[in-house]
Amino acid sequence: MLNTSHLSPNAVFIGTQCEAEPDGAVGAKELYRALMSQQRPDAASVAAFLQEQLAAAASMPVDLPEDFSTLEQWSRDHVAAVGEAYRAYLDARKGGEPRRYFPTRSHALHFIRGVAPTKLVDGAWLYGLLAHAQNPRFTDLIATYVEELGEGRAHKNHVLLYRKLLERHGLNPLHGLPDAFYTQGVLQLALGGNADEFLPEIIGFNLGYEQLPLHLLITAYELNELGIDPYYFTLHITVDNADSGHAQRAVQAVQDMLPRFGNSAAFWGRVHSGCKLSNAGVGTTEVIASFDSQREVENILSRKRMSGQGAHSDYCRVAGRSINDWLAQPGGIPAFVTALEQAGWIKRHAPVQESRFWKLLQGDKAEMFGVFSPYELQVIHDWIRGDASADGQAHDEPALLPGRRRASFRAQSRLALHPAGPSNPRHLKALYTSHDEAPDPDLQALKAELAASVDTRQHRQLLVRAMSPGMHWTPAGLYATSRFMQSTA
Repeated sequence: MLNTSHLSPNAVFIGTQCEAEPDGAVGAKELYRALMSQQRPDAASVAAFLQEQLAAAASMPVDLPEDFSTLEQWSRDHVAAVGEAYRAYLDARKGGEPRRYFPTRSHALHFIRGVAPTKLVDGAWLYGLLAHAQNPRFTDLIATYVEELGEGRAHKNHVLLYRKLLERHGLNPLHGLPDAFYTQGVLQLALGGNADEFLPEIIGFNLGYEQLPLHLLITAYELNELGIDPYYFTLHITVDNADSGHAQRAVQAVQDMLPRFGNSAAFWGRVHSGCKLSNAGVGTTEVIASFDSQREVENILSRKRMSGQGAHSDYCRVAGRSINDWLAQPGGIPAFVTALEQAGWIKRHAPVQESRFWKLLQGDKAEMFGVFSPYELQVIHDWIRGDASADGQAHDEPALLPGRRRASFRAQSRLALHPAGPSNPRHLKALYTSHDEAPDPDLQALKAELAASVDTRQHRQLLVRAMSPGMHWTPAGLYATSRFMQSTA
């Protein structure tokens, strides 16, 4: 079993780096992977981690009323405040202000990649409640989880949509992400695996997390502007609405679950504590602020150093040293990048075609074609172009003609300029229209086990297992979600 008793609840976050854990400590990334795998860590260790996180969050402020009877008004006031702030943002943009979050396309892609550990476990905090689906007091919470899963429809499954978004832009694998970027995802997984012990905290987490944030609206707007599919984010804007969506259900869940017997004040206090956890870890705006194009280029080249070391001919020299010699020095990439600029291999703040280094990466006779992922190419492309990269040009598309403005993602779609891709929900709908057509071994095994199940309880357990955070987006998980909905209708 994985021992998490020494897992630090507050990894120190600096830029895009995270300080090393003390000797013997288990990092958030390791715990995240364990919770997502079949070999799950023991429940006692994960519960201890949650208690540590709750203690660390105790001093955090929380925007919740003291009186739970005013929750509905609190939620409506929050929506009104966010709407007013968003209108102010739109007015500022119309007045000529630049994008607030993503000056360049690579900055936006860095954000999508950076928040992936959280987005890939969307809804996980509610998973443990599926075992209590017959309890009518859990109706709103379970309905929220099932909707996060797309109700068994691939083109609405939030995790599958995000996986396809990552795939489309070459953002996998998630190598090099700081350990702190996994903290929020670990929290969600840990809560979902300990529902019986942390029910009030789960209700509070759900209450805080499902309220519409301003950053979601701005993110969707600016991604669309940059020609990046915003559907995952716009979907959350609609499903989290405070009238009939997840935000309203979160309020209703608190009202449904408040104890009629016992100490309701203590329960409400634990709801407050859970709500604080919804802001734990590195948040959206912090991930956005962590991007530095110079540092990211150096990080990318540093990751390539080990595979590229010794693979270059000695006749290729920069500043009197061979490429192999430059790459042989750990920590020497910043100096190497400076040498490339000084030797004229890289011409900053100019079209990329003027840089000899770029021609090695892209073009008809690019000698390093395929070495860098689409995301890495975009980072290098925007870094070379400098301020001109504010136009959002993709690394593999021609430059805009003078005076032309880049079409948004939605405009491209309307004009049929954007081909159907794996991030397009219509593509997913066609791909997974019939679960029976998916040649998937897990789906076949699940159907066989369901056919052999001896009673309703065993049948339900099989469905719930396939609806876990690590599996619900697969054909077997989608099939199980559909069957679960039928069984609880």
